[in-house]
Amino acid sequence: MDLWSAVILGLVEGVTEYLPVSSTGHLILTASLLGLDDPEAKSAVDAFTIVVQGGAILAVLGLYRARVAQMIRGVLGRDPAGRRLVVTLFIAFLPAAVLGLLLDDWIEARLFHPGPVLAALALGGGWMIWLGRPAARAGAAGRRRLTIDDLTWRTALLIGLLQSVAMWPGTSRSMMTIAGGTLLGLKPKEAAEFSFLLGLPTLGAATVYKLATNIKESADAGQPNLFEALGVAPVLIGIAVATVSAAVAVKWLVGFLTRHGLGAFGWYRLALCAVIGALIAAGVVTLG
Repeated sequence: MDLWSAVILGLVEGVTEYLPVSSTGHLILTASLLGLDDPEAKSAVDAFTIVVQGGAILAVLGLYRARVAQMIRGVLGRDPAGRRLVVTLFIAFLPAAVLGLLLDDWIEARLFHPGPVLAALALGGGWMIWLGRPAARAGAAGRRRLTIDDLTWRTALLIGLLQSVAMWPGTSRSMMTIAGGTLLGLKPKEAAEFSFLLGLPTLGAATVYKLATNIKESADAGQPNLFEALGVAPVLIGIAVATVSAAVAVKWLVGFLTRHGLGAFGWYRLALCAVIGALIAAGVVTLG
C-alpha cells in the first residue's frame, strides 16, 4: 500500500468512525476505488481497516481525557462517580465482546456481502430519518433527559445490546449507540459522549483481536502479515491521520446533534446505499 492510500483510508476511517453513517460502507467504497480489493491483498487490507481504528481510539482518549482520568481514579477507589462509569461501560461492552467472539467468522462469511451491507445502510437510514422527524424531536425536548451519570446498569445493558447489532456490516456502531441512548432517555450530547467512551473498549478489543488474528493466521499459512504486506509506515500513517480526523469529526458531531438531530445522517445513509449499490452493479466495487 502506498502512503497516499494509507492517508486516504485513515482520513475516511477517522471522519466516519464516530459519525452514524457506517465507517464500513465508506471503507469498502474507498478501498475498491483505490484498487485495494485485489484478492491477494484482501486479508491485509481488511485487517488494516480494523487496526486503523486505533487512531479513533487515540482521538477520544485525548478529547475526553478528563473523563478517562475520572475513570482511572474510580478504578483506584478515589472517585465513586468514575467507578460507576467504569462499571456502566463494562456492562455495555459485554454483549459485543461475547457475541463478537462467537459470531466473528459467521458474520464475515454470511453478512459481508452486497445484499446484507446495503440492507443495513438502508434500514439504518430509514430509522434515523424516523428518529429525526420534528415530532420525535419535539417530544424528546419536552421530557427530562438523562446524563451519563444517571445511567443504570439496565440502560447500559440495553445500549450494549443495541451496539451488538452493529456487528452487521453497514449498520454503524455509532448509529446504534447514539440513537439507542437517545431513545432510552439520554440527551443527544450525552448519548454521543457515552458512545465515544464505549468505543474505547469496543474498538480497542476489535483492533487487538484483528491484529493478533492476522499475525497468527499469516504465520500459520506462511503468508505475509499486515505489516509485511502493506508496510509499517503506511499503517502508522493511517493511524495518525485517523487520530486527527476523528478528533475533528467528534467535536463537530456533538454540536451538530445538539442543533439538528439524526435525520440528516439518515438521508446521507440512503444516498450512500444507492451509490454503493450502483457501483457494485456496475462492477466498479466488489465485496465479499
